Amino acid sequence: MPFPDRYDVLIVGAGHAGSQAAIALRQRGFDGTIALLGDEPSLPYERPPLSKEYLAGDKPFERILLRPASFWDDRRITLLPGQTVVEVDPDAHTVTTAEGVAVGYGTLIWATGGVPRRLPCATHDLVGVHSVRTRADVDRMIAELPAVDRVVVIGGGYIGLEAAAVLTKLGKRVTVLEAQDRVLARVTGAAVSQFYEAEHRAHDVDVRTSVGVSGIEGAAGVVSGVRLVDGDVVPCQMVIVGIGIMPAVGPLLDAGADGGANGSDGVRVDDHCRTTVPDIFAIGDCAAHANAFAEGQVIRLESVQNANDQATIVAKTLTGTPEPYHAVPWFWSNQYDLKLQTVGLSSGYDQTVLRGDPATRSFSLIYLRRGRVIALDCINRVRDYVQGRALVTGSVEVDAAVLADTSIELKTLGVAAIEH
Repeated sequence: MPFPDRYDVLIVGAGHAGSQAAIALRQRGFDGTIALLGDEPSLPYERPPLSKEYLAGDKPFERILLRPASFWDDRRITLLPGQTVVEVDPDAHTVTTAEGVAVGYGTLIWATGGVPRRLPCATHDLVGVHSVRTRADVDRMIAELPAVDRVVVIGGGYIGLEAAAVLTKLGKRVTVLEAQDRVLARVTGAAVSQFYEAEHRAHDVDVRTSVGVSGIEGAAGVVSGVRLVDGDVVPCQMVIVGIGIMPAVGPLLDAGADGGANGSDGVRVDDHCRTTVPDIFAIGDCAAHANAFAEGQVIRLESVQNANDQATIVAKTLTGTPEPYHAVPWFWSNQYDLKLQTVGLSSGYDQTVLRGDPATRSFSLIYLRRGRVIALDCINRVRDYVQGRALVTGSVEVDAAVLADTSIELKTLGVAAIEH
């Protein structure tokens, strides 16, 4: 595939972060050449629907495209699909693709996200074993589903539970295996975990916590079950592995960028998303940054919101109006008829407040640290989510009894804090 010798801005990674960086640059009047290089053959698309509407068949691929093909042409954004960067030369300002083609850049924006973590077993490549990261991953699952009765989902995080909900609605018998003592343990409090475990069990999902997986079994190259550490085998015709991602930052670290020893921590960026290598930025799932809503800890945020916000920060820097990244994190998850919306980061909380009754399937769990609101998980409770943002951004100190009182709107607490 022929490439121009050089682009003023080369963006590696055509997901949410990379696409938004290109869009934001044009929105802010950047007139130089821009290329968006991605390792998938398709136009840039939304990833969150993959484990929900796309897997369920509710949305065709065309409806999850970030923009139509004409959009990129109209804005003079060159798409370079189906390409993987394997080397970065910061001195020559070039990247090299797996096909051996060198592409030059004035500024490089690294937005590669990550690749799914694999189970440490040779049978991970059996037919019927899947991750949920790309359109191709889900297309393979959809093609196999007519012959599938039983599915095992390894990992009780958002991706695993979303896939379990969809597959159950499609009539499959689903088992969820979680190594920790509750689902969503890394991201929510116990009340939310218990609620979702009960919901999935009410939909006939076999949720098992505190279980370890020793391997995947199969015959003639096709999966037949998942073996647990206690020797039990859970029979199935499909396995979905949802145990997180590894940031795709190898070429950047090899080029001298600061990051974890093995890349598991991503690549370190400053508050303008610059790496330690000149003229190279990193954004999205792969970028480790000091986050004010995590008490300044260096973290990676795997969310569309973070991807978009960091992309905008880089675009502002490159168009002469720099500002530091300081956006309150938010997330969402759809399972069955439940909409979970999260604002803030609950890590490090020392108190939780239950607002509403989980039995009504509409409630919020509010997280506090040293008496101040740091995050909310809102289930079918949009008003709390919208109004609670001010409590998080203002690090508002509120009495727990007041927060629990559903007759008091959260917006009044936020306004009072701002005025005070």
